[in-house]
Amino acid sequence: MKKDIEHINDIKLFVNKFYQKVQADELLNPIFIGRNGGNWEPHLERMYLFWNAALFAERGYVGNPFSKHISLNINITHFQKWLTLFAQTIDEYFEGGVANDAKWRAGIMAENFIRRLDDISMSGAIPIA
Repeated sequence: MKKDIEHINDIKLFVNKFYQKVQADELLNPIFIGRNGGNWEPHLERMYLFWNAALFAERGYVGNPFSKHISLNINITHFQKWLTLFAQTIDEYFEGGVANDAKWRAGIMAENFIRRLDDISMSGAIPIA
């Protein structure tokens, strides 16, 4: 039986394993490499803080995740792949309420990002970050 996500060490595990999948993915890896130039550590550190705040209301994450995605050439296909890899990773290592919450939150975030990116694209507006 798998355990639930309980603390920062569990977050580090799923974030690290998830981004290993992203790095091996032909669709997603180029997006990240274009942004991080192959230096994953700062992104991973931010993601530990982000998920710790999202799942456990711990302070530490500061930022606007959506603003980081506005300039990327991404669409629903990228988000679908991202969500698939995310859910696979959570399911490989964890089960329980917090694990389900992580997948739910990732889905809500992806939906919101897709909708907002589509709104920007359709309006022709220049987004204010």
